[in-house]
Amino acid sequence: MRITTFISALCAAALARADPRTAQIYIQPLSSSTSPSSDAKPSRLAEISYDPHTSSSSTVVSYEAPDLPSSSDDDDGEDGDGTVLVRVGLYDTESARWLSGTTVASADNFAKGFSPNIILTVSGGGDVVGVACKGVRIDAGQTRDFGPKALVVVEARGKQPELNKPVVISTNGKQVEEQEKTFLQK
Repeated sequence: MRITTFISALCAAALARADPRTAQIYIQPLSSSTSPSSDAKPSRLAEISYDPHTSSSSTVVSYEAPDLPSSSDDDDGEDGDGTVLVRVGLYDTESARWLSGTTVASADNFAKGFSPNIILTVSGGGDVVGVACKGVRIDAGQTRDFGPKALVVVEARGKQPELNKPVVISTNGKQVEEQEKTFLQK
């Protein structure tokens, strides 16, 4: 009887931990002028549901394609100045400030022939640290999935260096390679 209670408590804890979260992604076109008042207000781009503990379970709940001019629409022909830039990230409409790290991207990522991939960087606690957007060229012959995709990258601790490991140097001043052990030595 106690084993079934323990198993049911364990399953309940696993279900509580697997509660998906949602993130509201906003986009803001940036102007070339230096005054921030000339920039347009951020508008909602997408709502993404994700599980902060697994990177493979993220879905785009809703997506509103932005109405942005692309740099190919410009007739001036200049390479550097004709690019239309947008800011992508989490935005709080009540306090009118950005909540996470934002990414500046070209409006061409949302043009025809491209499928936007929204990348969420999530901390170990499940909070969104940053948002990025990358346009992937659509090849109609290879895929039929033209919609936006979401990818979650969970922050993890990197590999630590091995400290106090002795370095063996030969008489030439070069590092000595370890000799391969025989089958019996292994």
